[in-house]
Amino acid sequence: MQTTKDFEKIIVNDIPLIDVRAEVEFSKGAFLNSINIPIMDNLERHVIGIEYKQKGNDSATALGHELVSGALRETRINKWIDFINKNPETIIYCFRGGQRSRIAQSWIKEHMKRDIQRIEGGYKAFRNYLIESLLPKNVPQNIIILGGYTGSGKTKFLSKFPTTINLEQLAHHRGSSFGRHLEPQPSQINFENNLAYAIIKHKYKNYKYMLLEDEGKHIGANFIPRELANHFAKGKLIILDENIDTRINITHQEYVIDTQEKYFLQFGKDIGLYEWGKYILSSIERLKKKLGSTATAELISSFNQAFSMQLLTEKTVAHNNWIKTLLLDYYDPMYQYQLNNTDKEIIFTGNTDEVKEFLESEISLY
Repeated sequence: MQTTKDFEKIIVNDIPLIDVRAEVEFSKGAFLNSINIPIMDNLERHVIGIEYKQKGNDSATALGHELVSGALRETRINKWIDFINKNPETIIYCFRGGQRSRIAQSWIKEHMKRDIQRIEGGYKAFRNYLIESLLPKNVPQNIIILGGYTGSGKTKFLSKFPTTINLEQLAHHRGSSFGRHLEPQPSQINFENNLAYAIIKHKYKNYKYMLLEDEGKHIGANFIPRELANHFAKGKLIILDENIDTRINITHQEYVIDTQEKYFLQFGKDIGLYEWGKYILSSIERLKKKLGSTATAELISSFNQAFSMQLLTEKTVAHNNWIKTLLLDYYDPMYQYQLNNTDKEIIFTGNTDEVKEFLESEISLY
């Protein structure tokens, strides 16, 4: 039966994958474009594992065929076939490319009268390939980092350039104390897998430069592997410099208007507004150690006034008061300190239009 180890082809062509491991294995780490349709569920896997330890492989295999038989077997095969019919290039895998994926592959062939590929070495081989791809020697060497004060619109600006790798998007976090989304972040393993996918696709397109936002090693609960983070830190720095009014407006749009809308969709408008308020207040509380008790209390008071005004008038403009305080008194001093102590070479500073012109005219990105 056909196998493949052409991991680059799987990545650059976004080939769909069926992961036949149990749900508990899939939840710990999987690959982009993969769907979990297990050959054994968590309980069946647990029981067969005990059988393997006590009586060996042959007995465990026999028990597996006994547990997954009849109508249950047909149901799982039909799920695989439904997915394959919609995605003809599908490749299948289990943990080591062993019995589970081979059995699933043979069952599918019996029903479809054609062979599909499975990953040789399974999840483990593919995962090792991705880990290797994150080593600095395998990552593009020409790095440009976009920095700037909070609210400058760095993420949105970089999204316009195809040579960008969006670390915040991969981590599903906006990289600040206020950066969490309603949906959880990926596991660390999935963050690394997704980052490797992005880097491999970038290399395949042979761009001259890689554009990144200026991030710390940690993006929420996810972290960039140490050697890779050090490699990124060697990039040349461009500063996106916008005036305070522009930054307030950008922050207001992202953290008030856009984020409230997500809470409204999740909880309904009334409950959603209160849930959003709890999220902002908890984010402010996390700054207490650096801001101090007095400044934190004043910021909370300013937020509560703006929140009350929104409840009364349905207008959000008063939120600009606490946003301005947050930017000037917390984020700006912190970023200014980072700039004063950076080892990166600053090659340009300008507003959005000026930086765009610099990248397009002075640097050949592609």
